[in-house]
Amino acid sequence: MKLNKLAIFEGRKIRRVWNEKLEKWYFSVVDVVGALEASGNPRNYWKVLKNRLKQEGSEVVTKCNQLKMQATDGKFYLTDTADIETMFRVIQSIPSPKAEPFKLWLARVGSERIEEIYDPEKALNRSRNYWQRMGRSHKWIQQRMMGQEIRNKLTDYWRENEVKERDEYAILTNIIHREWSDLSVKEHKDLKNLEKENLRDHMTDAELVFTALAELSTRQIAETVEAKGLEENKIPARKGGRIAKNARLELERKTGKKVVSGSSFIEQIE
Repeated sequence: MKLNKLAIFEGRKIRRVWNEKLEKWYFSVVDVVGALEASGNPRNYWKVLKNRLKQEGSEVVTKCNQLKMQATDGKFYLTDTADIETMFRVIQSIPSPKAEPFKLWLARVGSERIEEIYDPEKALNRSRNYWQRMGRSHKWIQQRMMGQEIRNKLTDYWRENEVKERDEYAILTNIIHREWSDLSVKEHKDLKNLEKENLRDHMTDAELVFTALAELSTRQIAETVEAKGLEENKIPARKGGRIAKNARLELERKTGKKVVSGSSFIEQIE
């Protein structure tokens, strides 16, 4: 199992992939180069540096692995990656005043996942601190964490019942979301003027609650009928989403207010 996750160094996004089997983070070499050098063309810089290292007989290049990472267009492409040990050697080949601070940063973020495996509370605290920095209220954070736990239980069910990660998860998630909200995930993000941001991090309290209800209902229905594979799980996804939709419509009738909102945290800080 691999987990894709962004890390931030001085405002620069560094893509990384967690390899569960090896218990290692693999970092995008191009992203690291972009954070250290000032040419403005990290991809070309890495290409030249890689050729030079090969000519010098360095083992650094051979220790870089190509793994799929998400690009700015939302698609996944094979990208040169390196674990922390190899990345330190890459950094040594790049003359940059940021090299030492980056090494310290790399050592810190490189240990995050290992710490979280043995102490899951650290992962929860890290997420809580992140949302607090975004200005989220205590109530919102509690709802976000509750929703994430419900989401995790649903994806655990999918994984154990022949649903393929990433693509098929996305298909089922979109079915659930469209059923309860009358919008696809992309349409909902467009409504909030979001691009690469996590939609759930910009949901209102009500949107979080109905998303959680839809996913909780989906899992319980799937468990009841013992759905396996993508096609069978589409049925619980529709039914679970519809349960949340009926509750949403009833609330809207009682309050006269729409649940699905175009507001986002981005707008709140502008």
